[in-house]
Amino acid sequence: MKFSTNPLITLLAVIWIVPQMPAASPTTLSKVVVALKPDKDPDAMVAERVQLAEYLSEKLGRPVEVIVPLSAAVILEGLSNGTIDLAYLSATDMLNAINQQSASILLAGEIDGKTSYQSYWVTLKDKPYQSLADLKGKPVAFSGKTSTSGYVIPLWDLRQKNLISDSGKAEEFFGAGNVWFGSGYVSAVERVLNGDAEAAAVSYYVLDKDKHLTAEQRQRLRRLAEQGPVPTHVIAIRSKISDADGAALRAALMTMDEQNPELRDRVFTSRLVEVDAASHLGSLKDSIALAKRGSE
Repeated sequence: MKFSTNPLITLLAVIWIVPQMPAASPTTLSKVVVALKPDKDPDAMVAERVQLAEYLSEKLGRPVEVIVPLSAAVILEGLSNGTIDLAYLSATDMLNAINQQSASILLAGEIDGKTSYQSYWVTLKDKPYQSLADLKGKPVAFSGKTSTSGYVIPLWDLRQKNLISDSGKAEEFFGAGNVWFGSGYVSAVERVLNGDAEAAAVSYYVLDKDKHLTAEQRQRLRRLAEQGPVPTHVIAIRSKISDADGAALRAALMTMDEQNPELRDRVFTSRLVEVDAASHLGSLKDSIALAKRGSE
């Protein structure tokens, strides 16, 4: 199945109305495939994959495979062609999956009692920058073109501050050739640590929590600016999975709250809760429209 090279083009139609999903299959899953985004240190994700697969397999009474595809586009294709059953996605990626009628929201993250959080611009501690405006003409790194906290919301904030026009072109502020897109939070931060970028746009917890970076890496960084709110990441479930299997998967994931909150937080960042899809994703309408124009 082919997807547009611009993953933001088709998102707008789903902001206000979530399409009706195809009829669910009554077939019980004999094996569950879970996909995680490649947004952390690869070695850390190997351990998380093994532990999450073992935990869910025990709860579900069936084999579970946890994979880390190369990109969100690969995950979305897997949800569409039936090779992936559950996926941990950003809100922007979730909108894309809904628009393709390949998945719906099973659960969403809840951080400090809220289903939203802040996005940060991070820079090295020894850099002189005092505000986002100081980055004019400087090379920066975004976490990815479909990263809500690492691109969509930071770009919207640039427009709100009149640092770019309604075209959504980040280069208007940072300069031609100064905008780089990564494959996740860590890839963007590494550009800053290596001296290839002056700042990176990421989720707040990349800097504030001990989840994505080493203590030594975090010690070299500081927050330059923040923007938000950003809808939390979600667990997407393939649309053709039966209601019975969906209920079993939801229940298994939610047992982590009491039985393994440490693993839950390492993999999914926070507690997982049920949400209304339209309410959770609806606030992205204008910011995704701007990102769409900026990517054309």
